[in-house]
Amino acid sequence: MYPRGDALNALGACILGVGATELTEEERAFFRKTRPFGYILFARNVETPDQLRALCSDLRDAAGHNAPILIDQEGGRVQRLTGPTWRDWLPPMEQVQLAGERAEEAMYARYRIIAHELYDLGIDANCAPLVDVAEPDTHPFLKSRCYGENPHTVAAVGHAVAQGLLDGGVLPVVKHMPGHGRATVDSHFDLPQVDAALDELDETDFAPFRALNTLPMGMTAHLVYSACDAAAATLSSPVMRLIRERIGFDGLIMTDDISMKALSGNIHDLSAQAIAAGCDVVLHCNGDIGEARQVADASATLSGTALDRAERALAARQPPNEVDIPALEAKLAQLLKG
Repeated sequence: MYPRGDALNALGACILGVGATELTEEERAFFRKTRPFGYILFARNVETPDQLRALCSDLRDAAGHNAPILIDQEGGRVQRLTGPTWRDWLPPMEQVQLAGERAEEAMYARYRIIAHELYDLGIDANCAPLVDVAEPDTHPFLKSRCYGENPHTVAAVGHAVAQGLLDGGVLPVVKHMPGHGRATVDSHFDLPQVDAALDELDETDFAPFRALNTLPMGMTAHLVYSACDAAAATLSSPVMRLIRERIGFDGLIMTDDISMKALSGNIHDLSAQAIAAGCDVVLHCNGDIGEARQVADASATLSGTALDRAERALAARQPPNEVDIPALEAKLAQLLKG
C-alpha cells in the first residue's frame, strides 16, 4: 500500500506506543495529525496473529505512510510475543553460552526465526541487537540479555543477530548506545552513573557499537558517563557527538523510552532536550496519549540530516530471503546441544 520512497515530509520525530489491542478513535485522530515516524508494540497490544496484523495495518493507515512498527523481541525476559502462539526463547546470554564457539551461527538462526514471526505479523523492526558488554556487577535487569563480557565476542554475535533480522525483512535497532553494561542500577527506575575513563570505555563499551556503526538504527542509553558529561546520555550533546564521531554511527538515533524513571522532569521538556542534544527521534512507550501529545509537540517533525537518516533507515527494509524454518529450527537445536 505504501511503496518505499513515499513522501516523508512532515513526519513526527517520534515513535509512539499504543494503549491496547485496537486503536481508539482518539488515538486514530492523533496519529493522523502527528504522522509519527513509527510505533512500538508491547504485550498489552498482543492478542492473536490476526489482531496484530489488523493493528499494524491500522497504525500505518493512521500515520499515512509505511511506518516502521517496532517491538522488543530479544527473547528471555524481554519478549513481547510468547508461547503458546509464538516461540519462547532462552535468555540471550544462556544461548550464547550453550552454543559456545558456534554462538554466531546459533544467534543468526534464532533471530532469523524471530524475524520470520515478526514479518508475518506486519512488524518490521526489532530492538536488537543488544551489544552492551557485560561486567561482573552488571545489574540483573540487563545481564542475562547481554551476549558476553568480551567486546569482540559481543560485536561478532551482534552482527549475526542484525544479519538474521535483516535477512528476514526486519530492521535491527542496536542498543544501548554508547554502552550500558557498566550500569549497576536499573535505568527503568534509577539513573546509573559510569565513572570509567573515556579511553577505557573506548576499548570495551564503545567497541561493539563501532563495529556495528553501519546499522540503520540505534537506541540511546539512559545513564551518565561522568568522563563526558554530567547529563544523561540521551540528553547530552557531548555524548551524541561521541556516538557520531568517536563511534562513527550515522544511522537514525532514537532515545530509549523517554518516560523511564532514570530521567527526571516532564515529558515535554525531556523530549525537547533529547532532540536538542542530537537524537533524531523520541521513543515514548507507555501508550498514555496525554504524554504522547507532549512528546509529539516537543519533538516536532523530521527535517535535515535527521530526515535523511530516517529515509536511509526505511530504505534498508528489504523483502525477506527464502528460508526453511523447520530446517533452521533443527539446526539451532543441534547447535545448542554443543
